[in-house]
Parts: sequence; structure tokens; C-alpha cells
Amino acid sequence: MKLEAEPPAAKAIGINTRPVQTDELGRSNLYAFFRRELEEINRHKWLESEKAGRDLGFEWALLDWVRRHRSEWRRALRSW
Repeated sequence: MKLEAEPPAAKAIGINTRPVQTDELGRSNLYAFFRRELEEINRHKWLESEKAGRDLGFEWALLDWVRRHRSEWRRALRSW
């Protein structure tokens, strides 16, 4: 059985399924933004887990950070 380079459905509607090269990710502004946001969420997880005396988990930290801090963090980031 031969595997196609791109799934037929993706090819039909023009979606590029080519894997992104590591060096491309390093230059991507979107990826850099994602990494900075992820660092903030992990920092929030650590701080809140320390306060609670237990691991609160990534999902909890993500939702709590988005609800409580994301808009202000983005606003501050834009002002740089």
C-alpha cells in the first residue's frame, strides 16, 4: 500500500499538509507569541499550585490564566 504525500481531501481544497521545518518555526512570529504565552501559563500554574500546596494541573491553569490575565498580558505586550 502506497501512502500519498498529502491526503486527497486536503489537496482538493488547497491545504498544505507539509510538515513545518524547525528553522521555519524559529522565525515564526506566531510561534514565538505562542511560546511566550505558554511560558506565562506555566508560570501561573507554578505560582498558583505553590499557593494551593498541590499541583493544580495545566488545564486549570490555562483556563484560569485566560480568564484572569490574558487580556491584560496582551495589552502590555502590544505596548512594548
